[in-house]
Amino acid sequence: MDTPTASFLAGKHSLLLFGGKGGVGKTSCAVATALKLAQTAPQSSFLLVSTDPAHSLADSLAGLARPPNLQVTELDAQACLAAFNRQHGSKLYAIASRGTFLDDYDINRFLDLSLPGLDELMASLEITGWAASGNYRTIVVDTAPTGHTLRLLAMPALLRNWLGALDALLAKHRYMRLLLSNAANRDEIDVFLEELAGSVKQMETLLQDSRRSQFVPVMLAEEMSLSETRFLLAEIKRAQVPVDDIVVNRLFPSNECPVCADGLVQQSRIVGEILRSRDLAPYTWWGVPLYPKEVQGADGLNTFWQGLTRLTKEPVAIETPIPPIGPWVETTVRAPGEKSLLLFAGKGGVGKTTLACATSVRLAQDSPAREILLLSTDPAHSLADCLGVPVGPEPKRICAGLTALEIDASAEFRALKQLYSGELRSFLHSLLPNVDLVFDREAMERIVDLSPPGLDEVMALTRVMDLLDQDHYHALVLDSAPTGHLIRLLEMPELVDRWLKVFFGLFLKYKQIFRLPKVSQRLVEMSKALKRLRAMLADPDQCALYGVTILTDMAFEETKDLLAACQRMQVNAPVLFLNLATPPSDCLLCSALRGRESVIEQKLRQAFPTTAQVVVCRRGEPRGLALLGELGRALYVTSASKGVNHD
Repeated sequence: MDTPTASFLAGKHSLLLFGGKGGVGKTSCAVATALKLAQTAPQSSFLLVSTDPAHSLADSLAGLARPPNLQVTELDAQACLAAFNRQHGSKLYAIASRGTFLDDYDINRFLDLSLPGLDELMASLEITGWAASGNYRTIVVDTAPTGHTLRLLAMPALLRNWLGALDALLAKHRYMRLLLSNAANRDEIDVFLEELAGSVKQMETLLQDSRRSQFVPVMLAEEMSLSETRFLLAEIKRAQVPVDDIVVNRLFPSNECPVCADGLVQQSRIVGEILRSRDLAPYTWWGVPLYPKEVQGADGLNTFWQGLTRLTKEPVAIETPIPPIGPWVETTVRAPGEKSLLLFAGKGGVGKTTLACATSVRLAQDSPAREILLLSTDPAHSLADCLGVPVGPEPKRICAGLTALEIDASAEFRALKQLYSGELRSFLHSLLPNVDLVFDREAMERIVDLSPPGLDEVMALTRVMDLLDQDHYHALVLDSAPTGHLIRLLEMPELVDRWLKVFFGLFLKYKQIFRLPKVSQRLVEMSKALKRLRAMLADPDQCALYGVTILTDMAFEETKDLLAACQRMQVNAPVLFLNLATPPSDCLLCSALRGRESVIEQKLRQAFPTTAQVVVCRRGEPRGLALLGELGRALYVTSASKGVNHD
């Protein structure tokens, strides 16, 4: 019987993007696909690219001798930006100097601060350029977890917005040139903007062309993974990016092992929901088995797609009763105590949300007099799925002592822009009521669009700091974005603080032109909140980062990056949860899994000997307050009891 062929393995597309919730096996799927395509068509050239800030291609390949017709690149987005700035920095300076009343010093400070966030944009254009070159038959992209991937898909719109800001700065100069010379000749600045706009259009056209491009979501047969995949599919549809195939990874076999049976029961329910859902019917669903060995190196990658099957009916679980599969944790840690800020961080898909929710429920139960705020900064939120109740951008009461919030960072930034735009228009109108200073007004309005990307998320966190200051909440538990995104977010407060000082400095320096009291007050509030946030992150008595990882080689490498970043930024990281460990079993598959996990566990203990490490076993999906409360009670002992010390 022939192995079924998914469309992404046929080698018909110029661009293949693998994406989804972190930890679902995107990298394995992308690398295995690139290898298969290169081996199938040895006369053609292929390119494998990673856009994840926390790259793992090298870890996945693990020394494999790749085919000579396959090039591998872990894209350095900052290097792309640096090259762009070297080539075009003088043009950006000229645009700003023509369009505003700012002096040279102000212009340089603005461009220095706004450009760092554009690295992702330039990386996207780099991929588009490679595709347009025709040098590669197929470019396979291993994208970052969902939230980061959504930013990648939004790049054309973001870059158009940035170009609009630059174009607004040039409008007055063009108009004056036309009046004085009676000609509208294009100069090199106009050509630069037109070429950049053309590149953006080329990127958008490529992403939306079903004959050339395909996005392949990868997921696990878990409730939260399905929920995030549905969200991702909706956003992909909005961006008009084609999707045909979806991969469901790590499916348990049907046997009499209680651990496998427990996993298969959970997965059968999810696969059944997939196959019965009308909104998911347009896609072709493919299943990949759970392999005993980690998928890396020649053996794992070259055989990865051999187990591919088309999902047409839900897996059949065994009918015999499933005996208990043991406790949730093998070790415990002392309860967090009186910390003001707890951050849960790690590679995507390792269970940060579950452990953050379980910890929040435990804290609320232990100290009913304290108010706990559980919040998410991941652009692809999943608190609601884990808690089993709706959660949104407004505080939602979950139970006694616990409130949850999913931060809408974009809305916070839009509110600032609207406040700035409205107050600027009112001021200019009061200054010259009978004159519409259209060029100056639009140019000054668009200055906010030259802010560093990431400002929106930091703004949202400053709002949360306001809640702490009001003594309404005593502790924050933060379900953070995956590692690469979090490291960037931790680094952003300093950059944003500098941008705020530059922006606010304009109000002081040009106080005869800028009289915007409401905006000034908001910027002052943000600046104060940022100082408090930075001080809290550096204070081990107030803040602790709880790392979450799984027992794989790739997760081990990413955990090292995370804890190194914490040390670099002086963020206290006393606890590491080794999550989703395989419980003891006589099953050959489970024994193999547990054996390879024990090797990684030893590596973690040797690498981080002073960090308290807690092994948390895989046991169904702990969703809803009852199961989360049970998990929270299993994770921690009270300070008076014996447990792993992390003080």
